Amino acid sequence: MSEKDTSTSIELLTFQLAEQEYSLDIMSVREIRGWTKTTPLPHAPSYMKGVINLRGTVLPVMDLSERLGLKPQKQTDRNVIIVVNHDDVMTGLLVDAVSDIIALTDDDLQPPPEMQASNAPNVVSALTVIDERMIRVLDLSSIVTSVQGQAA
Repeated sequence: MSEKDTSTSIELLTFQLAEQEYSLDIMSVREIRGWTKTTPLPHAPSYMKGVINLRGTVLPVMDLSERLGLKPQKQTDRNVIIVVNHDDVMTGLLVDAVSDIIALTDDDLQPPPEMQASNAPNVVSALTVIDERMIRVLDLSSIVTSVQGQAA
């Protein structure tokens, strides 16, 4: 068996955010739901839009655009919340729209260039090009873990 046969396959959920395309490992996604108005919490970081009731569970919702240092989103009925699970903690990620599910191998992924500020978390774990579209693969642990640390 050749080395190419041993490359790992990964499925990614792609979505739109600030007119750009991003993705997450599909294994961390629990559900996709339409926009629901949030209840704001005092003293929360600006990218934390508040909480919603998800079948009896209080779910924090984060504006992923603002969390990534992009322009904050204007919440509309067209937005989507991607519910993710990281280390048994559920979080809602507010995005513009969900695009597709793609299957890739490690060979399809390239490491991102070192371009972020020294104190910023490295939230992009890889890049891939599909049909001339640059898709950023997000490192969910960097996004959610730093949020959990700030909330503590």
